[in-house]
Amino acid sequence: MADLTTVFAGLKLKNPIIIGSSGLSDTIENIQELENKGAAAVVLKSLFEEEILKEMNANMHRMSSEGFLYPETVDFYEYMESPDEPATKYLDYIRKAKKGVNIPVIASVNCITASQWTYFPGKIQQAGADAIELNVFILPSDFSRSTEDNEKIYFEIIKEVKKQVSIPVIVKLSYYFSNLASFLQKISNSGIDGLVLFNRFYNPDIDIDSLEFTAGAVLSNPSDLYLSLRWMGILSGRSGCSLCASTGVHDGSALIKQLLAGADAVEVASTVYVNGPDQIQMMLDELENWMADKRMDQISQFRGIMSQAKTANPAAYERIQFMKYFRGFRGA
Repeated sequence: MADLTTVFAGLKLKNPIIIGSSGLSDTIENIQELENKGAAAVVLKSLFEEEILKEMNANMHRMSSEGFLYPETVDFYEYMESPDEPATKYLDYIRKAKKGVNIPVIASVNCITASQWTYFPGKIQQAGADAIELNVFILPSDFSRSTEDNEKIYFEIIKEVKKQVSIPVIVKLSYYFSNLASFLQKISNSGIDGLVLFNRFYNPDIDIDSLEFTAGAVLSNPSDLYLSLRWMGILSGRSGCSLCASTGVHDGSALIKQLLAGADAVEVASTVYVNGPDQIQMMLDELENWMADKRMDQISQFRGIMSQAKTANPAAYERIQFMKYFRGFRGA
């Protein structure tokens, strides 16, 4: 039997499949089922930065109204927990998840600034999370902000969070950067333990009948694989941290491709929504069968052999190949 173990962001995993942050992990029972079906780790549904700030402000207002907010207490008010607030509930959920499963539990914070919320990862660590994933997405839509201004925020967030925790810090990014390869490499060398390519975010759509805004497709599809596959292959061997692929990994074939490109692990969600938790084991079976066919016993034997840094055909990852393959394309 093949050895499917891998290490991502310092976490030893029984196989490369991590459940990405989503509603799949919204109950302890769901997480336990995912573990039983083969998931090697789970990223909890994201807590949003504004939820943390809301609880902090509520605590400060309550202490002020009760006459307890003095200058010497301002530095400590944010550590008070309010049972009915999302941030406190999130910490309690981490504690319960850690007691309920044996796989690593990764907390997730959706953030866009390096504001006062960055004290909170310390609370996440105290609650028992094995790692924290920072899902950072700053839409470069402000015409008055430069590229440097936008990119600086990412490093500020990482710096402030790293001050608070000793558990692995993972960053999940989008592909909205003017010099993506350079930026990904800089982020990977910023002291983080893992990098996830790429996050999936809300996209607007328009209802042409009601003339109202609606949400675009929520779930990924298999064709979404190729964006992350390209950049995984380009970054592999040139990164200062572990790498994880996300979006479009729907079957065992996609899992194998990402490992060949250099991923240490993959995050999946949409395929489990569509096919159910049994899809996890089906993907692992396909991986094992492929490894047996190739006479490979460990993932380390083939991880990254198709990356740009190691392949005999590095130009396969470059855009110029579009001309080669599509110049004579006529469709079905």
